[in-house]
Amino acid sequence: MNTTVKTTFKRLAALALTVSATVLTACGQNQLGEPQPIKIDGSSTVYPITKAIAEQFKTRNFAEIAVSFSGTGGGFEKFCAGETDINNASRPISRAEMETCKGAGISYIELPVAFDAITVVVNPQNNWASEITIAELKRIWKPEAQQKITTWNQVRTAWPSNPLKLYGPGSDSGTFDYFTEAVIAEEGVSRSDYIASEDDELLQQQIASDPNALGYFGFAYYQQNKDELKALAIDSGSGPVFPSVENVERAEYQPLARPLFVYINAVAVQRNPAMIDFIEYYLSAAPEVVNTIGYIPFDDSSYQLLYRNFHKMKVGTVFDGKSEFNLTLDEVLLKRAEY
Repeated sequence: MNTTVKTTFKRLAALALTVSATVLTACGQNQLGEPQPIKIDGSSTVYPITKAIAEQFKTRNFAEIAVSFSGTGGGFEKFCAGETDINNASRPISRAEMETCKGAGISYIELPVAFDAITVVVNPQNNWASEITIAELKRIWKPEAQQKITTWNQVRTAWPSNPLKLYGPGSDSGTFDYFTEAVIAEEGVSRSDYIASEDDELLQQQIASDPNALGYFGFAYYQQNKDELKALAIDSGSGPVFPSVENVERAEYQPLARPLFVYINAVAVQRNPAMIDFIEYYLSAAPEVVNTIGYIPFDDSSYQLLYRNFHKMKVGTVFDGKSEFNLTLDEVLLKRAEY
């Protein structure tokens, strides 16, 4: 991050102290409590970003931060039960989760922190497929395909009769939710006869060892393992487009480009000064870390906007409990800013 941006964040931090004090007084809390451990769970897609930033933060602040992953849905179960302070999410909070949080008195701040390109991958030994259509993906993954679409030539006749071995996220994964809604047009609806895991790294390893594999997961896991995986271009009707930073920024990789989020317990952050420090650090470190991990960062000014939103304590979601497709990076930030 350049010097000008760092200076801006310092100025914002000074302003934030005043804003935070005002918010806390309004909530009946005149001062912050003692720093407490921070518990983070949720998406395995967002996990590498948050884990890397947490490790950096701990070297500077000696804070106690535990970062794990159980999938976006599994993470929201814990978050809405008050068991965690922050939930990593690869899709927006659902309506059912909103109701659960409401019933438990959990209010939350929704912060988009990066963009992803869900990547459909095969083994490098696959010499017949270089691109695939959304219609073909639907034919593969719809529930009616279970135990029926089992060879590659059933997807496209020009492909060989090799077994079609499928790998993908489990049902607690936000990637599973987003992919099924984008491809099959209904969230959570999918064939179940595939090797499933909420651990994207494990999926990557399995696909890399299976010549007949096809699977999907977050862009960073492909970026970090390009020698062991082969990405397919996605044709949603306008020709095949490969997942890349440039194609996501140009809004050409659709409908599998999506925002990634962290959800912050709004009451916990008011009571724990370590959480305020951590989120401030998160947003200042995000541009560099997101890029290093292999996702698509917003620009520096966008993270400054998110910083202001955080200190304005803008609680709730702008997505009304469902994913929106074909959004650009700017549109996601605009939705948040206008909320």
